[in-house]
Amino acid sequence: MIIADLGVIEGRRYPARRRTQNLVGGVSPIQAMNFAMGHVTLDPNGGQVPWHNQEQEEVYYIIEGTAEMCLGEERQVLKTGQAAYIPPGVFHQITNIGFTPMRMIYCYAPGGDVAHWRQELSGTLPHAGQEAPPLPAGARAQCTEPPTQ
Repeated sequence: MIIADLGVIEGRRYPARRRTQNLVGGVSPIQAMNFAMGHVTLDPNGGQVPWHNQEQEEVYYIIEGTAEMCLGEERQVLKTGQAAYIPPGVFHQITNIGFTPMRMIYCYAPGGDVAHWRQELSGTLPHAGQEAPPLPAGARAQCTEPPTQ
């Protein structure tokens, strides 16, 4: 039996103030061809998965906290116990709007790498309203800060 343990998986910190721990795929001991899954912690007051899109369909499930979810032209608040479906190709972003860490599970299919991880680490994410569609009106700004060394 192969086990992935969040207590052991260090994960990776990203410039947009989050930690991502792969549970299925990536550097996890569990590998699957048909889907990937992980745990994300967004720092208080603005930790984010920045505006991006990908070929896979995806679901974000909020374990704890409150977030602003932007999906295409829509913007809505998500809270503990809610899940949001993200169709393939649609730009999306999620931002912690609370004063405590927000935790969520992501699952996308098919499995494989997604470009926005590499883009964020290299400081090359497409900018909303320039190389990518604009964020919905009133949305929190996209984090495009270059990585700190």
